Amino acid sequence: MNPALPEELLLLALDPRRGKPYCRNRFLEYGVAGAVLAELELHGRIAEQLGRIRVISPQAPQDPLLAQVLGSLPAPDGGVLAGGVSAKGWIRRTGRYVEELCLEHLVGRAVLRRETHRLLGLLPYHRHPAADPALSAAVRERFAAAEAAGFPDRRSRTLAALVSATGLSHEVAQGGLRSRWAMRDLVRDEWTARAVLRNVRQDKAGRSGGSAGGGGGGDD
Repeated sequence: MNPALPEELLLLALDPRRGKPYCRNRFLEYGVAGAVLAELELHGRIAEQLGRIRVISPQAPQDPLLAQVLGSLPAPDGGVLAGGVSAKGWIRRTGRYVEELCLEHLVGRAVLRRETHRLLGLLPYHRHPAADPALSAAVRERFAAAEAAGFPDRRSRTLAALVSATGLSHEVAQGGLRSRWAMRDLVRDEWTARAVLRNVRQDKAGRSGGSAGGGGGGDD
């Protein structure tokens, strides 16, 4: 049984030896939150309508992480406006919290290790190297196989779209620029990846004083 999408995304994003992400931390938070939503959709628990997340089946999944996130979403017909909650807004507000839940889940299952370091000997921060580097290697091998096959199924296309939206395709793609473009194109078809990318672009625009232009897709 393959790992869930947030686990796969984290294992693709983290250097297995140093535990440092290959992209900006904040972008990875958005990506992991999007991956949890995508997994809930694949389980038939949520759906997207006009950019809003709607719970369509409140039955808790067996996975405790998915169950916890599902329980935090508005109940069916219990949201605001057209119902539900903004996908972009939810990812932005909860990204850090959801990523931490995922990391704790993986540390508890001995998939990752947690190392505490101190910046300038004072401020603590965490790194998450692989407990078993073979697990990270297996995820990369599966991703490479799906890439070579043109991402033939919904799950692999969703993961590829999230990889691109998060800014990881330069690290993960094996097929060069053409493959990165193909992954970028997948973002348009996956609402969770689009919501992630909108948050990434908002951050980039803020850092450049609003001078960052449009462009289309994830990595360029």
